[in-house]
Amino acid sequence: MTRRIYQLVLLITLAICTALFAKEIQHSGIRIEHLDKIAHFGIFFILAFIMHHAFKWPMWLQITLLASYGVGIELMQGMLPHRQASFADFIADVLGAVSYYASYILWRTWRGNKYG
Repeated sequence: MTRRIYQLVLLITLAICTALFAKEIQHSGIRIEHLDKIAHFGIFFILAFIMHHAFKWPMWLQITLLASYGVGIELMQGMLPHRQASFADFIADVLGAVSYYASYILWRTWRGNKYG
Protein backbone atom coordinates (compact mmCIF):
# COMPACT_ATOMS: atom_id res chain seq x y z
CA MET A 1 0.00 0.00 0.00
CA THR A 2 1.10 3.55 -0.56
CA ARG A 3 1.76 6.06 2.21
CA ARG A 4 -1.39 7.98 1.22
CA ILE A 5 -3.51 4.88 1.77
CA TYR A 6 -1.88 4.31 5.18
CA GLN A 7 -2.49 7.96 6.04
CA LEU A 8 -6.18 7.54 5.22
CA VAL A 9 -6.32 4.30 7.21
CA LEU A 10 -4.66 6.08 10.15
CA LEU A 11 -7.16 8.92 10.04
CA ILE A 12 -10.12 6.53 9.93
CA THR A 13 -8.63 4.34 12.67
CA LEU A 14 -8.02 7.35 14.94
CA ALA A 15 -11.63 8.50 14.44
CA ILE A 16 -13.00 5.04 15.25
CA CYS A 17 -10.70 4.59 18.27
CA THR A 18 -11.60 8.02 19.65
CA ALA A 19 -15.30 7.20 19.37
CA LEU A 20 -14.79 3.82 21.04
CA PHE A 21 -12.69 5.34 23.84
CA ALA A 22 -15.56 7.81 24.48
CA LYS A 23 -18.31 5.18 24.38
CA GLU A 24 -19.89 3.85 27.53
CA ILE A 25 -18.84 0.25 28.09
CA GLN A 26 -21.57 -2.24 28.93
CA HIS A 27 -20.29 -5.17 30.99
CA SER A 28 -21.57 -8.57 29.94
CA GLY A 29 -20.97 -10.05 33.38
CA ILE A 30 -17.78 -11.80 32.29
CA ARG A 31 -14.81 -10.08 33.87
CA ILE A 32 -11.29 -10.42 32.52
CA GLU A 33 -8.84 -8.69 34.78
CA HIS A 34 -7.01 -5.81 33.09
CA LEU A 35 -8.83 -6.33 29.79
CA ASP A 36 -8.91 -2.56 29.26
CA LYS A 37 -5.11 -2.40 29.61
CA ILE A 38 -4.74 -5.20 27.07
CA ALA A 39 -7.08 -3.34 24.71
CA HIS A 40 -5.14 -0.07 25.11
CA PHE A 41 -1.85 -1.91 24.48
CA GLY A 42 -3.19 -3.65 21.36
CA ILE A 43 -4.82 -0.55 19.91
CA PHE A 44 -1.66 1.52 20.29
CA PHE A 45 0.47 -1.31 18.86
CA ILE A 46 -1.76 -1.24 15.77
CA LEU A 47 -1.77 2.58 15.62
CA ALA A 48 2.04 2.55 15.73
CA PHE A 49 2.13 0.03 12.86
CA ILE A 50 -0.16 2.17 10.74
CA MET A 51 1.64 5.43 11.61
CA HIS A 52 5.02 3.87 10.84
CA HIS A 53 3.81 2.99 7.36
CA ALA A 54 1.98 6.30 6.87
CA PHE A 55 4.87 8.68 7.56
CA LYS A 56 8.65 8.77 7.30
CA TRP A 57 8.97 10.57 10.61
CA PRO A 58 11.57 9.53 13.21
CA MET A 59 10.37 6.84 15.60
CA TRP A 60 10.79 9.10 18.64
CA LEU A 61 8.41 11.62 17.03
CA GLN A 62 5.84 8.96 16.22
CA ILE A 63 6.00 7.61 19.78
CA THR A 64 5.66 11.16 21.13
CA LEU A 65 2.61 11.81 18.94
CA LEU A 66 0.99 8.52 19.95
CA ALA A 67 1.74 9.22 23.63
CA SER A 68 0.15 12.66 23.21
CA TYR A 69 -2.92 11.02 21.70
CA GLY A 70 -2.98 8.69 24.72
CA VAL A 71 -2.89 11.68 27.08
CA GLY A 72 -5.71 13.29 25.09
CA ILE A 73 -7.80 10.11 25.30
CA GLU A 74 -7.33 9.91 29.07
CA LEU A 75 -8.18 13.59 29.52
CA MET A 76 -11.31 13.09 27.41
CA GLN A 77 -12.30 10.01 29.40
CA GLY A 78 -11.77 11.93 32.65
CA MET A 79 -14.34 14.50 31.52
CA LEU A 80 -17.00 11.96 30.59
CA PRO A 81 -19.48 10.95 33.32
CA HIS A 82 -19.46 7.27 32.28
CA ARG A 83 -15.67 6.91 31.88
CA GLN A 84 -12.65 7.60 34.03
CA ALA A 85 -9.07 8.58 33.29
CA SER A 86 -6.39 6.08 34.17
CA PHE A 87 -2.63 6.57 34.32
CA ALA A 88 -2.28 2.79 33.90
CA ASP A 89 -4.18 3.01 30.59
CA PHE A 90 -1.76 5.70 29.44
CA ILE A 91 1.19 3.45 30.35
CA ALA A 92 -0.43 0.62 28.37
CA ASP A 93 -0.81 3.02 25.41
CA VAL A 94 2.87 3.97 25.47
CA LEU A 95 4.00 0.38 25.98
CA GLY A 96 1.88 -0.73 23.02
CA ALA A 97 3.46 1.86 20.72
CA VAL A 98 7.00 1.27 22.01
CA SER A 99 6.52 -2.50 21.68
CA TYR A 100 5.66 -2.14 18.01
CA TYR A 101 8.81 -0.12 17.30
CA ALA A 102 10.97 -2.46 19.41
CA SER A 103 9.53 -5.44 17.50
CA TYR A 104 10.20 -3.68 14.21
CA ILE A 105 13.83 -2.95 15.17
CA LEU A 106 14.36 -6.54 16.31
CA TRP A 107 12.81 -7.88 13.11
CA ARG A 108 15.01 -5.62 10.94
CA THR A 109 18.10 -6.65 12.92
CA TRP A 110 17.25 -10.35 12.62
CA ARG A 111 16.45 -9.99 8.93
CA GLY A 112 19.70 -8.08 8.34
CA ASN A 113 21.73 -10.75 10.14
CA LYS A 114 19.94 -13.52 8.27
CA TYR A 115 20.47 -12.02 4.81
CA GLY A 116 23.55 -9.89 5.49
